[in-house]
Amino acid sequence: MKQLVIIDYGSGNLRSAAKALERAAQESGAAHEVAVTDDPARVRDADRVVLPGVGAFGDCREGLYALPGMVEALERTVRERGRPFLGICVGMQLLATRGLEHGQHPGLDWIPGEVAAIAPDDPALKIPHMGWNELEVRDPAHPVLSGFGPAPHVYFVHSYAFRGAERSCEVATADYGGRIVAAVVRDNMIGTQFHPEKSQAVGLRLLSNFLRWSP
Repeated sequence: MKQLVIIDYGSGNLRSAAKALERAAQESGAAHEVAVTDDPARVRDADRVVLPGVGAFGDCREGLYALPGMVEALERTVRERGRPFLGICVGMQLLATRGLEHGQHPGLDWIPGEVAAIAPDDPALKIPHMGWNELEVRDPAHPVLSGFGPAPHVYFVHSYAFRGAERSCEVATADYGGRIVAAVVRDNMIGTQFHPEKSQAVGLRLLSNFLRWSP
């Protein structure tokens, strides 16, 4: 059975993500054992990797780098071996070159760009951007983003958003007083600003697609 690991670095709704991925594996027939771990050795041996994240960019980065050998294990598994990777919320943001939340913090720099505060054109829109919003999929042919149906809605909770240096990596957006990057893709990596584990049928479809993805 294939191994999917969710990285536990002190940030993220790990239980909800694990339960959603277990359900997706069961319903899609994708035979995966889902494990939550802070062990770099398990990450090095994994077939798929999920990096969640909740909170401030700098705090999440600090927590990830505080695990000895974890970033090196991620580099080995994701970048060198090409295993499928999913970043969720701040886990997606950490793919950027840097984050600008409460100062400037370096990210993993796997997808060029920065994470900056949301600034809606409409002052009546509240920050954080929280709740359901329609997803505009720019690349519906991508294997992880297919089959969502018309006008898919997903669940967001965030005050900062990704701004890519390579627009081709930005494969889904949402409108919240302006364009917000909702998903990014590069090679074997995909990140979602929204929470698939909270996005009901659309989120379950995305996770099922991820489990079958062979980039």
